[in-house]
Formats: sequence, structure tokens, C-alpha cells
Amino acid sequence: MPISVGLPHHVSWRYPHIDVLVQVLPTDWPYTPKHEVNRLPENPSPPLLVVLSGPSGVGKDAALNEMRKLDRPWHFVVTATTRSIRPGEVDGVDYIFLDEPTFLDMKDKNEFVECAQVYGNWYGVPKSQVTTGLDSGKDVILKIDVQGAATVRQMAPNALFIFMVPGSFEELRDRLSQRMTESTPQMELRLRTATQELGQAELFDRQVVNSEDHLKEAVADIDATISAEKQRDGRTPILLL
Repeated sequence: MPISVGLPHHVSWRYPHIDVLVQVLPTDWPYTPKHEVNRLPENPSPPLLVVLSGPSGVGKDAALNEMRKLDRPWHFVVTATTRSIRPGEVDGVDYIFLDEPTFLDMKDKNEFVECAQVYGNWYGVPKSQVTTGLDSGKDVILKIDVQGAATVRQMAPNALFIFMVPGSFEELRDRLSQRMTESTPQMELRLRTATQELGQAELFDRQVVNSEDHLKEAVADIDATISAEKQRDGRTPILLL
């Protein structure tokens, strides 16, 4: 009766009643213990939904651009809007630019996680943008205004909510002035709204200060906040209610 032990090159000899085949293994032979063959991979930490919010002009878009450079396994949600495209913006990257009839048709079909009319324009978060990211196992980064963040909090209370604040109110005014995309009445409306929104900062899990010329530090703070949340025990998967 032949008995085989191991694999590659062979050494054999014969006993009176037993044929023995011994294979001598190279020292570098890749051996996988039997108990590891069927081992299931450890369950990864469930993906996060990170909601980045703050008043208009605080630097949310600039922060997102820096976050993309970090090359983390993140899925960046692209918000749909009916506002006009600004110089330097790219359709489908900065926003999904839609005409109002198309946007309202999606709204009627309940295709948005949330949508609202802000400063005369419609903004909405397509559900497909969020679910595609979560299904891929990536952390989903969602930039949204304060009004929208309140809606998302009701739908996904276990998301991570980060609020960006300016170094000072004067900095916020200067940024809006330098942007030169709003008329004076529009800018004053945004500043009045910002005053109200800054009063809601305490409702967020983390406040990140974006001072003048300190954007990289603010982004590092956001990155560290996400990393810490990923390691927190007891987190549950994101389910949009």
C-alpha cells in the first residue's frame, strides 16, 4: 500500500509489505496550516458616512480638494444643483449641474437623500451617490450645507458630523468678498445666515477651525477625526432611515 507524505522531489524505499513514498520539501516551500485554509477574513470596520458642513465661504470645497490629495479609500459624494457653474468648476466633479425641471423631476421620484432650496437655487444629494460608496466599502464624504446636515442627521444619526468654522467672522466676510460670485445683497444674506449657522456648531460631533492660510492643518484635523472614528468600538453600519 503506497503512502505519500508531502510534495516535490521524491525519495522512496520498499518495505516487505508497504510501499513508502517520501517527498522531501524545499525549505522555502509555501506551507499553509490546515487550520488557516478555511479561515474567514476579519470583519472590516463598517464604512463611515462623514458629513462635512459649515457656513458658506468657510472653505468646504477647498478642504475637499486637499482631502482628495490624501489618497484615502474615500468616496466623495457629488451634490446636484441648479445654480450656475462657476469659473474653474467641472460638471460631475464639483457638482452635478442640472436645469430646474430635471432636478424637480428627480425630487418627485424621491431620488435625493435630501434636497433644499438655498439662496434661490436647488441643492440635492442623489441617493445613488451615497449608496454606491457605502456598498463599495469606502467611507463616504458628503459636503452639505447646515440645513441639509440636519436632514441627514435624521436619516443617518450614526454618521460622523464635522462642522467647519472660520478663524473669525471677518475672515468669512473676506472670503465671500474675494470669491466675487455674489452681489452685495446676496453676500449680506449669506453672512446673516452664517451667523445663525455658527450657532448650531455644538450639534456636530467635531468642530474644525479653518483659519486663514491654515487649510492643511484643518484637513489634517478632519483626517485624524475620521481615523479615530473608524477605530471606535461599537460602531454600527450606516442605514439611511
